[in-house]
Amino acid sequence: MATFLKRKATVVALAALSLTLAGGGIAAAAHPAAKAAEAGQPGARQPGHQPPVTAAESRAAKAALNATLAAPTPGLVAWAVVSSNGTLLQHSANVVSAKKFSPSVPGQFAGQYQVTLDYDVHLRALHATIGTNDAANVPPGGEVSVAPRYLTPNAVFIQTRSSSGGYADRPFHLVIAN
Repeated sequence: MATFLKRKATVVALAALSLTLAGGGIAAAAHPAAKAAEAGQPGARQPGHQPPVTAAESRAAKAALNATLAAPTPGLVAWAVVSSNGTLLQHSANVVSAKKFSPSVPGQFAGQYQVTLDYDVHLRALHATIGTNDAANVPPGGEVSVAPRYLTPNAVFIQTRSSSGGYADRPFHLVIAN
């Protein structure tokens, strides 16, 4: 019985991975902004980069690492719901803060956010999706990317874009799998 379940779990995992890869390839092939970016045309996607880490951000991240909570055990997740203005609306216990970078500062653009936790997340699985917690529960259209924050092991960088690929402020849900 245990062997059957192991085999079934492996097949399900491979099927999910195959569908994810196939769906991403189809979506990329059908997306006009992606084609424009490849051709170097106007309106093409801007290159992805993170704003530089300031001394104040570095101090705040180090202070968060000294918080009293322990990292979630393997199999559990840390999560956050962040509004388009960078407000932390809901979150799990290990999420310390969220901030939106100001597009008026050189090197920062609309739709750039940082979520800080009280443990090292740079080797964790990160997932974000456009979403909101309003009563209508209909988020605006758009895209979101997530990556470990540069030089800050306990923070996550999130970039949101409009459906056409331009930088845009969007609310999002973040999940960090441990």
